[in-house]
Amino acid sequence: MSKIMTKRDVIEWLKATAAVLEENRRYLTDLDSPIGDADHGINMDRGFKKVMSQLPAVEDKDVGTILRTAGMALVSSVGGAGGPLYGTFFMDAGKAVAGKTELSDEDLVLLIESGLKGVVRIGKTNLGDKTMVDALHPAVEALRRAVADGVDTAEALRLMTEAASKGMVDTIPMLAKKGRASYVGERSIGHQDPGATSSYMILKTLMETLASGHRATG
Repeated sequence: MSKIMTKRDVIEWLKATAAVLEENRRYLTDLDSPIGDADHGINMDRGFKKVMSQLPAVEDKDVGTILRTAGMALVSSVGGAGGPLYGTFFMDAGKAVAGKTELSDEDLVLLIESGLKGVVRIGKTNLGDKTMVDALHPAVEALRRAVADGVDTAEALRLMTEAASKGMVDTIPMLAKKGRASYVGERSIGHQDPGATSSYMILKTLMETLASGHRATG
């Protein structure tokens, strides 16, 4: 079990995610406009700005504490269902790796899988409901399978991100069955789910952060 992620990597992942969500604030809001409240990008940007304000106090803590702190910041600052869902993702991920300062590839699987389970528990959402689960679930499956097969970490993360991307795109023809998008019925068909999109961005940023960190230290 190689150690592939340190608490410094986690901090850099959260910082990079905040930057990506700020950059894509308008795009995510535009995706949300026809099927939601037209505020997903605004909410995610605000939420991760809150995360950034909390990070200095926990930068020297373990990975679990850092992630739980990020989750609590999201719960307290992101409007609508997004706060509990994204907050729970990070809080449950943090609980799964409590006390650790370095993570193995197996720990990383556990982290993301636990976050997904938290989202499913809170949102009572299934695969195919046109939500963030449609990006997270295939990503977890791809990462778990790759790690079990002994695939190189960089390739495992690439496969994870590729699966999340496909899951995100696959939401376009879906009929929304959960959340605000379900209120518009068949008009939700033909639109990419904003939650699946931001979830993909979060996982893609994780892949890029670890690749960058390993290049820097390799």
